[in-house]
Amino acid sequence: MWTVFWFHPATMSTLLLLLLLSNLCRLGQSMSREEKLKLRNQVVEMFDHAYSNYMDHAYPADELMPLTCRGRVRGLEPSRGDVDDALGKFSLTLIDTLDTLVLLNKTTEFEEAVRRVLTDVRLDNDIVVSVFETNIRVLGGLLGGHSMAVMLKDTGYHMQWYQDELLHMAKDVGLRLLPAFNTSSGLPYPRVNLKHGIRGPESRTGTETDTCTACAGTIILEFAALSRFTGDPVFEVHARRALDFLWEKRQRNSNLVGTTINIHSGEWVRRDSGVGAGIDSYYEYLLKAYILLGDDLFLQRFNIHYASIMKYISQPPLLLDVHIHKPLLPARTWMDSLLAFFPGLQVLKGDIRPAIETHEMLYQVTKKHNFLPEAFTTDFRVHWAQHPLRPEFAESTYFLYKATKDPYYLEVGRTVLDNLNRFARVPCGFAAMKDVRTGSHEDRMDSFFLAEMFKYLFLLFAEEEDLTFNVEDYIFTTEAHLLPLSLSTAPHAPSPPANTTVQAPSLPHLSAYVKSLWSEEELDDSNFDWTCPNTRLLFPDPAFPRNLRDPIRSAVDKSCPRPAIHREPGMGRPPLRAQDFMANNPDHLELLRRMGVSLIHLKDGRVQLVQHATQAVSAVAAEDGMRFMQEMMELSSQQQKEQLPPRAVQIVSHPFFGRVVLTSGPAQFGTDLSKSITGVRGFVTVAEPYSGCAELSNAAFVQGRIALLQRGQCMFAEKARHIMKAGAIGGIVIDDNEGSSSDTAPLFQMAGDGRNTDDVTLPLLFLFYKEGNILLEALKEYREVEVLLSDKARDRASIFKGKPLPGILLESRMDVQEEKEDCSTDQTSPVPAATLDQSHVRTMEQDESAPHNEEVTPEEDVGPAIKRNPEPEEEPEVDKDSSRKSVEAMMADWREDLEAFQQMEDEL
Repeated sequence: MWTVFWFHPATMSTLLLLLLLSNLCRLGQSMSREEKLKLRNQVVEMFDHAYSNYMDHAYPADELMPLTCRGRVRGLEPSRGDVDDALGKFSLTLIDTLDTLVLLNKTTEFEEAVRRVLTDVRLDNDIVVSVFETNIRVLGGLLGGHSMAVMLKDTGYHMQWYQDELLHMAKDVGLRLLPAFNTSSGLPYPRVNLKHGIRGPESRTGTETDTCTACAGTIILEFAALSRFTGDPVFEVHARRALDFLWEKRQRNSNLVGTTINIHSGEWVRRDSGVGAGIDSYYEYLLKAYILLGDDLFLQRFNIHYASIMKYISQPPLLLDVHIHKPLLPARTWMDSLLAFFPGLQVLKGDIRPAIETHEMLYQVTKKHNFLPEAFTTDFRVHWAQHPLRPEFAESTYFLYKATKDPYYLEVGRTVLDNLNRFARVPCGFAAMKDVRTGSHEDRMDSFFLAEMFKYLFLLFAEEEDLTFNVEDYIFTTEAHLLPLSLSTAPHAPSPPANTTVQAPSLPHLSAYVKSLWSEEELDDSNFDWTCPNTRLLFPDPAFPRNLRDPIRSAVDKSCPRPAIHREPGMGRPPLRAQDFMANNPDHLELLRRMGVSLIHLKDGRVQLVQHATQAVSAVAAEDGMRFMQEMMELSSQQQKEQLPPRAVQIVSHPFFGRVVLTSGPAQFGTDLSKSITGVRGFVTVAEPYSGCAELSNAAFVQGRIALLQRGQCMFAEKARHIMKAGAIGGIVIDDNEGSSSDTAPLFQMAGDGRNTDDVTLPLLFLFYKEGNILLEALKEYREVEVLLSDKARDRASIFKGKPLPGILLESRMDVQEEKEDCSTDQTSPVPAATLDQSHVRTMEQDESAPHNEEVTPEEDVGPAIKRNPEPEEEPEVDKDSSRKSVEAMMADWREDLEAFQQMEDEL
């Protein structure tokens, strides 16, 4: 027996019945509440990363360019064609994100964002924009923000000052879009000038003849909501007129619509029909208009279209375009990623089985390529390799979990989160994928990423008590903006009569209608067009969803085997990521070899990577190599995106007293010395191991000091973390390329490791070999050497502020050697030390990877990295003349360095 929930379409319980489908029995072990909380918090952290970077680096521009950390302003960046039509110099991302802030419980940020929109955003810009994009993103964003502001104000705690200002802005946008509807058909022009409308040469638009079906048919929710919020019916009237025209122009035999239509004649320009790009949200808005507005006409039209979709386009689990006049003839052999919304729409329809099948197919494609390619073939290979961080797959995942409560979909959501963090996250936000095969990025973070992706992922993992309002009281637009269901009772324009109507029974006749249905031996699917099934009885077998998914998973694997499964021995691990690569790691070098990548050490200390795909051990390995090379180029580009000025390492201890300044390179992470008044001052000591690539064995000695490290073997951020753990207050990395100098080499900046480096809170500076050797020689000569790390050389009087100036600073002409003798009388005689040269450093490098032997025995009072001969009597006698010459030579070098440093400062 079938158990069916019946309802009248105009009742307010419609959305609850559509959204709150009864649960399928759960399979396997449910995700714990703690794990869901962890994932929910991760969603919030990711949103914060994207939103804060937009506000910090891009606002008030429309969108963030996450690779170059700046805003995208239309006209200032190279044109991207139609994609740029979404940009109108109206702070698009901020408007699109308003109701996301409320959903994620960020009411304070929401209130601040609303004030910014009211203060900063102008809508009368002389710019041509997409009617479709401006409607769903800007008008929808303002209406969603207004809905949230009213809701918060009604609670009595927030937005008490709000007086419908966002609604007034929304009406302004609506009025600026209306001229686009001035056509004989009622279909809107695809573009409009925000200031000049359509007509006249100053508008620079109005000559177009074609528009996509979705562009004309995705207006009704926003325009009807605007009419019902404001009481002005003109917006809803125009949106209904456009939908009526599209309905009339459907192909009457197939009941399908084409992709592109002439806005004047109504002739189909492109006659291919599917549920993806060009048509997608037309179907979505027919069903959602019925839910929001309670008009039977919309559901009737949707059901007729849906029956044709399932008859001609749906070939489970595929959804393939067909010709509207010959619907049995496929129009193409590939699918686009926008159709990923359709399983979610099927959930709203109540058709769970095909939703599960199509979603599983999409999930398997996602697992193979990390993201859904913009288009993929029927054998699930890449057709168009881009992925602009589209949210449609996450949307369908949320709706399927809502319908079934199957924890499988929580794991799907976890995969989406992990892939975004692993492959799309960059220091300034999340970057679109230019090619899912290589992992290359595009300098792009569309506003819909903040408007949609984080809403659906947050709702997927959130518990009911995590939400500050009842989401079931709202409908999601195609941009995931929230419109209240209460609009169905607001005054509105009368609906035009339908040619044919399929009326649902009125409540008094409901019982008789149910009896008549149950009296049939078999129930046709059309009888359930006005129903929402009880999925618990519809699918009584707990294994039902899994039984649907398993054959699809097998079919996808058979058509397009997952490369990682068939990797040869040694290649079974995940591909090597550029941000994890270490040039001295033997395992990494072996992985490079297998990928056909050669590593060449250059004389200046850099390494060069070259790939020869023919030298890879397999085609899969060659593809991994291509991806690695692309990542490495992007990582290098990101590291050079911000040129920082040089920093100073100033030796302030005896006998230098601030007269020696070594030019150093900055780090793109850690303490920003330009914001420090005093800099960081401390005694230096050599870390053990010298590379700093492991936990320090002399942590007790490093604590409270500035650690000296050698370049190489691991990322700079890793070195910083190790000395931080040992208690160091700063770090100086010394180049291992013998002969390098700031005199001949460009300024070197240390980049992070591609991950979040906010945990590094100490300063890290870089010295070339020549400058680093001066510091090491000073440490040999004077056991305690104190330095000041700062953004620029400090006046020596300020260094010793509050202390008596040493005599050396008052006697500017005093002989250097006399200074040494006078000042050293109070010092303990230095212990003679063996020369610390480059060969010694190399010896230590080799020893670090092997067990320590007795030959390297650091002495506690001198510092761990200074190697001493075991027998004092074997130490060579120090030549005073050579020592004097050495000091004089160092002083000459120091003067040159100081002049070079000052010159570099002047140039910057």
